[in-house]
Amino acid sequence: MKPTLSVIIIVKNEEHDIRSCLESISWADEIIVLDSGSTDKTVSIAKEVTDKVYTSIDWQGFGVQKNRALAYASCEWVLSLDADEQVTDVLHHEITNAVQSANSFIYKLPRLSSYCGKFIRHSGWWPDYVTRLFKRGEAYFSNDLVHERLVFQGEVAKLTTPLLHVTYKDLDEVISKINQYSTLGAKNSFKKGIRGGLLTAIVHGFWAFIRTYIFRGGFLDGAEGLMLAISNAEVTYYRYLKLFYLSK
Repeated sequence: MKPTLSVIIIVKNEEHDIRSCLESISWADEIIVLDSGSTDKTVSIAKEVTDKVYTSIDWQGFGVQKNRALAYASCEWVLSLDADEQVTDVLHHEITNAVQSANSFIYKLPRLSSYCGKFIRHSGWWPDYVTRLFKRGEAYFSNDLVHERLVFQGEVAKLTTPLLHVTYKDLDEVISKINQYSTLGAKNSFKKGIRGGLLTAIVHGFWAFIRTYIFRGGFLDGAEGLMLAISNAEVTYYRYLKLFYLSK
């Protein structure tokens, strides 16, 4: 009997991305979209593709929300996607072969991400392996506010075809995400007992730039590599500053 696959996606105000994401996985046996209070056309667009669109506005972080979406899944296998990710035809076939062979219960995929219109091949962004494909019941998400991870036991197998991540489309989105992720990162670190300060923010921000641009080859990504290194430094700098103010 052919294995079945649920795709789970958590969303909020993703009208610019959600259609492309959903169209790329229209072949899935089940598509579950969990919205956390969109005020744009995200929900109506999702309902054009799937009748399994749910709402949960009690936001407790990315990990908790993904576990809520996972609870709606009914198929044998689960693929977790973000709204700005897309599955190519080649990746579709590799996923199909993987779940049919079931050589592993957990798979990670290389993710190819774009920054201001350019796909980044260095800077620590490639190959950005993300563990997203798993047999239902074999894994769940950590309850982190941001940068949640899949929790499981056993070995992880690798797929070879990249998942496309069309993110940071322009500088407005870069600035918005610097603010969003530095805030969430600060809150997450604060819960873990980590504290910040001005000197700590400067040192960690500087190191984030050096690590991205020099040690991870960001200079090979041209102008966008330099821009990415600077924005990585900024999100780190502001995360530790916000940690400092959370501690006061």
